[in-house]
Amino acid sequence: MSAENDLLDQDVRIVENTMETFSFPLNFEFKIASLVNDFVAKDSTGKTIGYVRQKLFKLKEAISVYSNESKQNILYTINADRVIDYNANYAFTDAGGKNLGRIGRKGTKSILKAHYEIFDTDSEMEFLIKEENPWAKFFDFLLSEVPVLGLFTGYMFNPRYIVTRNGGTQVARLSKEKSFFGRRFKLDQLSKIEKGEDERLLLGLMMMSLLERRRG
Repeated sequence: MSAENDLLDQDVRIVENTMETFSFPLNFEFKIASLVNDFVAKDSTGKTIGYVRQKLFKLKEAISVYSNESKQNILYTINADRVIDYNANYAFTDAGGKNLGRIGRKGTKSILKAHYEIFDTDSEMEFLIKEENPWAKFFDFLLSEVPVLGLFTGYMFNPRYIVTRNGGTQVARLSKEKSFFGRRFKLDQLSKIEKGEDERLLLGLMMMSLLERRRG
C-alpha cells in the first residue's frame, strides 16, 4: 500500500511540474523595470501559466520557466547548444530532465526575416515559424533613431509570426501588441493543436519571444 501511495504522490508531482491547461489567446508581458530578460505568460482568463526568465552572464543562453514569479516551482528549462549564434538550437526539458524537443533558428534566413523550426523528441520537424511582416522590424529600427518620433514606434510597427505545420496548415500567430515600450505579445490559436504539441509549441514561442524582442 505504501508503494502505491508513493507512486501516486510521484504522479501528482509530475502533473504539478508542467504547465496547466490553458485557454487561448495567451499573453506574454515583459517586465519593464527588470534587469533581466523576462516575462509573465497568462491565458485568456488572466491566469499565470508561466514566468519565463533568462539567466544572466551565460555564454550559452539558458532559460528557466517557473509556475509563477515566486520562482519556487520550476517547470522547464531551455538551453542553447552553443554560444550565441544564429544557428543555435534550444532544447526543452521538464523539471525531471526529460527531453521534450527543441527549437532551432535558421542561420542566414533569420537575419532579415525570422525563421525558426520546432522539432519533436525524435528530431522530426513539427512546426515552422516565419515572420509575416519583416518590414515592420526594419521601420521600427529606422524610426527608433529619430528624436521624439522614436518613442512611438511601439504603436506603429509591430511584427507578427505565423506558425504552420509541414503541410502548410496555419496553427497559431504570435503578434507584438501596440504598447509604449513594445512589451506585450499575443498568441492566437488558428487550428487544432494536439496534446503534447501545445507544450512544445508554447516553449518554442517563449524562447523565440526572448530572442526576437531583443531585435526590435
